Amino acid sequence: MSRKFKWKVDSEKHVVVWNFERRGWQRTEGNDWNIYWANKVSIKNMFNPENGVRLTDGQYVNHFPNHYELTRKDLMVKNIKRYKKEAEKDPASAEKLDFIPVTYTLPADYSLFVEVVIAMRPLIMFGVQEFRRNPNVMWIMKPCSKAQGKGIFIINKLSQTKKWATAKPVEGYVVSRYIENPLLIGGKKFDLRMYVLVISYRPLQRTQAFVYSEGFARFCNVKYSTDLDDIDNPFMHLTNVAVQKHNEDYNSKHGGKWNIYNLRLYVEATRGRGAADKMLQAIHNIMLHSLKAVQNVIINDVHSFECYGYDIIIDSDLKPWLVEVNASPSLSTTTIEDRNMKSRLLRDVLELAVVNDTVDARRTFTNPELSATNGFEWLINEAAASETSKQHTQSSRKNATQWR
Repeated sequence: MSRKFKWKVDSEKHVVVWNFERRGWQRTEGNDWNIYWANKVSIKNMFNPENGVRLTDGQYVNHFPNHYELTRKDLMVKNIKRYKKEAEKDPASAEKLDFIPVTYTLPADYSLFVEVVIAMRPLIMFGVQEFRRNPNVMWIMKPCSKAQGKGIFIINKLSQTKKWATAKPVEGYVVSRYIENPLLIGGKKFDLRMYVLVISYRPLQRTQAFVYSEGFARFCNVKYSTDLDDIDNPFMHLTNVAVQKHNEDYNSKHGGKWNIYNLRLYVEATRGRGAADKMLQAIHNIMLHSLKAVQNVIINDVHSFECYGYDIIIDSDLKPWLVEVNASPSLSTTTIEDRNMKSRLLRDVLELAVVNDTVDARRTFTNPELSATNGFEWLINEAAASETSKQHTQSSRKNATQWR
């Protein structure tokens, strides 16, 4: 008789616990778990060679050992810059890789950042030509390893970096050109939270990743303005729910969110179906190349899978920009719609990430089938090289109907 599949969690998130329980799995607090929904600290300790932990066949965890190569802001920028430099040998690739704003890592790149801000000459970086001494140019500063909008501020002159420079100890930051022409709806700025599931990074022939058809747009509560008097207004510039919920105009019924379907309808109505399709394809391109940028540095542990939260901002030309990638996208829910969507997300993650939930078996992936109810679609399927043409056709058909 096969034993029950056992689960363990570090936090009591309803959508996680509910999904485990509905599958009839058994909870455990010991080390005899089959799936462990762990936080990043637990993952760090688990994969620390000094701790001597060895996972067995049939044990799965929800992070890759060094997920931070993609999810820590400074390392993400470093890896994408390196990937872009290597890809520039092929001129046709350059435009596809122009998806992060001009960005510097502090303190390492501080001198270069100063030079860029004050120099009269143009600087070419990521295909963007910057001319200096423009008092209206804004930059956004973010801590490398914090979330929920903590520690973020916007500057338009060097003296404002004192907020960062005078901190003891000096914290690692990234500073990026602020996207000053975001697409606005109702006069308000928003960004997108979308989800990507990676089951395997390497070897190259076995990379498998999926993009989720659901997600949401997160809106600011205050109408957008580039007036420098509003530079410190987080309710105008930062879309994080953790920030916006403190505004007096925050609506707890809808949480300041639109689902992706409604956004799709808006873009189709205002710009046309072709523009909406092109925007979606560009978003998928960002996801694809960001994963390829870290493909050779991520430790591809056979016990790991990961569901990333991608934050994307759309500018007024419908060009998407990658803001950041989250290793632990929030599974807290603020509305009924939010809870239902995230419950479906976890259900579909588990369907793909856990192959056998009754017996111990090494997880092997060749070409897993997506059920009709699963909200994921293929983003990368290098394990099925012989079926590339077929998968491309299927993906194109699904892309054409997504969000409708």
